[in-house]
Amino acid sequence: MLIRRVTSIVFSALLATNVSGFAPHIQQSARTHHADAQSTSSTQLPMVSTSIVPKLAIKVGVVAASAALAGTGLVKFVLDKPSRTYGEGTVAQEYDEWAEEGILEYYWGEHIHLGYYGPDVNYRNKPLQEAQFAFIDEMMKFGGIDPAIDGNAKVLDVGCGFGGTSRYLARALGPNSTVTAITLSPKQVERATELAKEQNTPNVNFMVEDALAMSFPDNSFDIVWACESGEHMPDKKKYIEQMMRVLKPGGKFVMATWCQRDDREIPFDKRDKRDLQYLYEEWSHPYFISKEAYAELIDETGMMNSVTTANWVNETITTWRHTIVKGIKDPRGWIFKPKTYFKCIRDAYCLERMHRGFKRGLMEYGMLTATKKTE
Repeated sequence: MLIRRVTSIVFSALLATNVSGFAPHIQQSARTHHADAQSTSSTQLPMVSTSIVPKLAIKVGVVAASAALAGTGLVKFVLDKPSRTYGEGTVAQEYDEWAEEGILEYYWGEHIHLGYYGPDVNYRNKPLQEAQFAFIDEMMKFGGIDPAIDGNAKVLDVGCGFGGTSRYLARALGPNSTVTAITLSPKQVERATELAKEQNTPNVNFMVEDALAMSFPDNSFDIVWACESGEHMPDKKKYIEQMMRVLKPGGKFVMATWCQRDDREIPFDKRDKRDLQYLYEEWSHPYFISKEAYAELIDETGMMNSVTTANWVNETITTWRHTIVKGIKDPRGWIFKPKTYFKCIRDAYCLERMHRGFKRGLMEYGMLTATKKTE
């Protein structure tokens, strides 16, 4: 129906343009040519039909418009079909591929998490990396992490990516601190370790470890830091329990994660469920929960003091379109790696879908922090 309606409009516009614009010019040109020919020769030249060219232009325009609309519809149809549904091993596999391709690191840098722009800061006024550094600083403040107090802390970074945040924390807290950073992706560990050596950050160690079954003893770390890793966890309860278990009494826990809104307050409608399903399946997420649900899981462990929560959607939402604009302005990432071009298109499309989900309140950027009980 949409194609027919647009085609009809295009057809009408082309028809009006050709009848009122091009046809008189063609007719005048034909008359002039005929008059000139009569004055120079007795041979009668055949006149070009005044209706052939306009009709041809109309047909070409309609076909082109229809093809463009059909092509756009086809592309959208393909992009709306998620390509990275969650399954056993898919998270490690996807991050291994991203690490090998280099595309994610090229555009996002070492920090594959959102940036902190403040509630009213436009991305044009703050480079992405600067916003990502600001995010870590603000997350440290939110979690009560202070280099003057925590300079000797043992830190666990759960879901470290390329280790940008881990190295940042190791430098911020100072050489007497130690940061242990874990991920499911061996390729990320390899790349993160390379960067730690290049940047002379010896007090950070990267390892492959399952956050749902960590090998660390109870009460091992002064700080447990989790930034955008809960999204990929198939068992949120185990995820929380494991982090609470390895945290020392009196230790600090701070977490940032993409959340869906609390549907107990505003139930999801058909559109909400459809959009969430896309976001789950395009970037290998099993499911999201609300920040309120995370807080309840923390409370249920019985190990923690009261939980503080916040929604940083206004502070971080700029990141989604910022990265799209960055990719458009700098296409070298896919020019030099043409096989990944379509994947970049898919990612840009998903970034826009994420932006819209956060914008309309379907998604929230959940922040949680608490300290572990000492008794």
